[in-house]
Amino acid sequence: MAKYTGPVMKKCRALGINPADIGISRKSSKQVKFRRRKQSDYALQLKEKQKVKFVYGILEKQFKGYYEKASRQRGITGENMLILLERRLDNVVYRLGLGKTRAMARQIVNHGHITVNGQRVDIPSYLVKAGDVIAVKENKRDMTIWQSVKEVKNLSIVKWLEWDNANLTGKVLSLPERADITDVEIKEHLIVELYSK
Repeated sequence: MAKYTGPVMKKCRALGINPADIGISRKSSKQVKFRRRKQSDYALQLKEKQKVKFVYGILEKQFKGYYEKASRQRGITGENMLILLERRLDNVVYRLGLGKTRAMARQIVNHGHITVNGQRVDIPSYLVKAGDVIAVKENKRDMTIWQSVKEVKNLSIVKWLEWDNANLTGKVLSLPERADITDVEIKEHLIVELYSK
């Protein structure tokens, strides 16, 4: 299972990510030290790739698979890759507000609490399509974890998803676009340059 188990705050500082952007509310007590040395092009490209892998919680082999799949599709490779990552079921569960972090959403999916179009799906990398209905499994709706989700009235989710708070169901209205991915600043062209060497 692709899972980062190291110190999260240290990784956020190294990659220049605000922990709040990925759902972590802890604040770092350490000061960020900036190096005066200019980074090489390769270092910038590698850092960008590591940032995206860390944010979405995937490892190298799976990430390269997404890149190769995106390069075979029509359009801009970098944007296609980010759209594929956004379509992952664990990310959609996070975007719907069922998990506070992507790691929590991944665990919710792994434990079999989520259904897609009425079928139980426990694979976090499952790619959703437009029109898919994502819901909490019927016999799991009484769990205390969902009470905090039901209490939130105005859940702000992305425009390509729709959420029904009363029934704990969401619908994928359309596929995400590059403009919808704004929570973390990503320069996908650097990743494409890294892999196309």
